[in-house]
Amino acid sequence: MRLDSAGQSHIGRRQHNEDAFCVLPELGLFVVADGLGGQEGGEVASRCVVDTFAGFGLRLEQDRDSTWPTVPDPARSREENLLSACSALAQRNLQAQRVGRLKEMASTVVALAVSEHGAAVAHVGDSRLYRLRAGKLEPLTRDHSLIEELRDAGMTPPGGAGSWRHLITRALGTDNAEPTVQRLRTEPGDVFLLCSDGLYEPLGHEGLMRRLTLSSAREACDALVADAYEAGGKDNITAVVLRVPPEA
Repeated sequence: MRLDSAGQSHIGRRQHNEDAFCVLPELGLFVVADGLGGQEGGEVASRCVVDTFAGFGLRLEQDRDSTWPTVPDPARSREENLLSACSALAQRNLQAQRVGRLKEMASTVVALAVSEHGAAVAHVGDSRLYRLRAGKLEPLTRDHSLIEELRDAGMTPPGGAGSWRHLITRALGTDNAEPTVQRLRTEPGDVFLLCSDGLYEPLGHEGLMRRLTLSSAREACDALVADAYEAGGKDNITAVVLRVPPEA
């Protein structure tokens, strides 16, 4: 499948960029990670996650009989199993490095795997996947956050959502790192956005929608990141955009 894709990350108004991403259209693999644990820890964690996903995806591409870190589930698609395995391997790699000055590091992740046979998304934490289809933009992931847990319980966060929005309940590297993995169906003309909270928080739904309608993934990606910075975004800002080609 020929995919128009691009990625961009900006330090924002922070001293260090703790976001990382990869865009691998030849593998049909796209990843955004947002590191936690402060400066060096966050940078190491997000890069470890992205490198793990990319490394395992490349290994499978080069050797289809390569050993998987987890036993594939026959009820799941290859794309779902791939993302589940990458998540487990990233969790293992992060926990092995959580010593000394890196002992508190962790990372969110959102990853999309796309092939001619299907697609899947996996996420941990509050990095998100959106899809623009037929003029409608919708999130395809639901944050692993305290706000969402309170909403599930029919409760409203005390003092409003603002002061609670960064309290996530799952992260790779921690003891609560189970990914949510979902099978997706793509259609010609779909536009997907993977992003960290530094992008979607300052822009909101309308800000995301306005730029995802641009004619190329590169234009959309660069415009989104620039808009988030200009809107006053203080966090690191990362976006990955891919467009499924329209029908001929």
